[in-house]
Amino acid sequence: MAAPPARADADPSPTSPPTAQDTPGRQAEKSETACEDRSNAESLDRLLPPVGTGRSPRKRTTSQCKSEPPLLRTSKRTIYTAGRPPWYNEHGTQSKEAFAIGLGGGSASGKTTVARMIIEALDVPWVVLLSMDSFYKVLTEQQQEQAAHNNFNFDHPDAFDFDLIISTLKKLKQGKSVKVPIYDFTTHSRKKDWKTLYGANVIIFEGIMAFADKTLLELLDMKIFVDTDSDIRLVRRLRRDISERGRDIEGVIKQYNKFVKPSFDQYIQPTMRLADIVVPRGSGNTVAIDLIVQHVHSQLEERELSVRAALASAHQCHPLPRTLSVLKSTPQVRGMHTIIRDKETSRDEFIFYSKRLMRLLIEHALSFLPFQDCVVQTPQGQDYAGKCYAGKQITGVSILRAGETMEPALRAVCKDVRIGTILIQTNQLTGEPELHYLRLPKDISDDHVILMDCTVSTGAAAMMAVRVLLDHDVPEDKIFLLSLLMAEMGVHSVAYAFPRVRIITTAVDKRVNDLFRIIPGIGNFGDRYFGTDAVPDGSDEEEVAYTG
Repeated sequence: MAAPPARADADPSPTSPPTAQDTPGRQAEKSETACEDRSNAESLDRLLPPVGTGRSPRKRTTSQCKSEPPLLRTSKRTIYTAGRPPWYNEHGTQSKEAFAIGLGGGSASGKTTVARMIIEALDVPWVVLLSMDSFYKVLTEQQQEQAAHNNFNFDHPDAFDFDLIISTLKKLKQGKSVKVPIYDFTTHSRKKDWKTLYGANVIIFEGIMAFADKTLLELLDMKIFVDTDSDIRLVRRLRRDISERGRDIEGVIKQYNKFVKPSFDQYIQPTMRLADIVVPRGSGNTVAIDLIVQHVHSQLEERELSVRAALASAHQCHPLPRTLSVLKSTPQVRGMHTIIRDKETSRDEFIFYSKRLMRLLIEHALSFLPFQDCVVQTPQGQDYAGKCYAGKQITGVSILRAGETMEPALRAVCKDVRIGTILIQTNQLTGEPELHYLRLPKDISDDHVILMDCTVSTGAAAMMAVRVLLDHDVPEDKIFLLSLLMAEMGVHSVAYAFPRVRIITTAVDKRVNDLFRIIPGIGNFGDRYFGTDAVPDGSDEEEVAYTG
């Protein structure tokens, strides 16, 4: 997009903006109470012009964070209300980065509100909102004292940790999981716990210095400047800092006159020329919001990928990989397969023999973990030269719903094992796997991870699950994919994309039919195990519910 930036205007505002003299800017008395400050903050609302959004409410389908609405995360889990399509190709690597939007503008200009309106209007899943406010530097003891007396300039470029901002934004664009600090504006410090962001198809980065760094600018695919009248920004800042950040009126006005306004004139206002689009009047400008949304939609359409079709035609003539280990087909193992493959087998029998196979599979898989020599002393006082696990911890991750049936077998043989879950479902319109739900233990990157799914045909869901683990910094050679039954196509797909992932199963079937079902197969494992009604045509578990 060419400079100068385009200005997207809506109808003129029906009300005149208030002047600085209209604000309650008289010096606050030392004896003012917190209650009086809150009352003053509420009275400021009357000075702000009404915001006409001009659009009907939409159902939100974005990933959300409890700290920065509208991101939908809780302290214990991450819940996604719409599926995320593949962000990688058949080679398992990201082919296109997430689309990053930068939102700049003065303090209290309405950047966050504009960001939320864009997210709602986009109506697409997996949008991440990243605020520059999270990246204030850790203050020294002297700076803490200055901040307590409103003598520290938080509106200067040096107040922000640009190195951390850039590294965080780079990782998000690459599809990686990131940890973001949480800044406490009351104590002027970072909180102990950081929040985790993951799964960005679109990243919205907003902050007063969003365009102040050259390297940061290069990471932004679209730059938007929110231009709001200075008097309105002052009123908003008074209201926000008094009601949300525990400040008094005198301190807010002192800081505004000493730091905020001069910094805006020196550092922020000049960056307007770098913007692709200027949005006058912020959140009240629905015309600008619609133009931005149309452009982002067109960019997302260009980034769509088709992974499953590519898997069906790639790497199928090669010999089975060395990373594949199949449980020895003893008469006992073959007998159990005969029972669970038989369409006449009752549900109770199916569950019983499936559990037996799962236990054998888990025990077999554990033999591939790293072990080291160790010596213990027996009750008879004699040394015994043995082996002990050489890793830090074992974590199991099940691909819902069929994969969770393998969790009891893992818990039975691994004491205190941690469990995570991933839900992957097929989009019935595109046929592509989509990530819907994710809950992983903390610091999983240090663990050996046993990834569990009962059947794998094309390998689409397994590849997506492995990609999620890699995005959370789990080393590829520490991932073990376990499945009761796999098709050769799925084995090749996973092994080609991730050659260091160990693949372990009890059997490999040769064929996958035109509907991507394993032949001869086992049927829909989840329906047979849980006793639910089979889907039309009796497809395999992964192909309709979870896309193997």
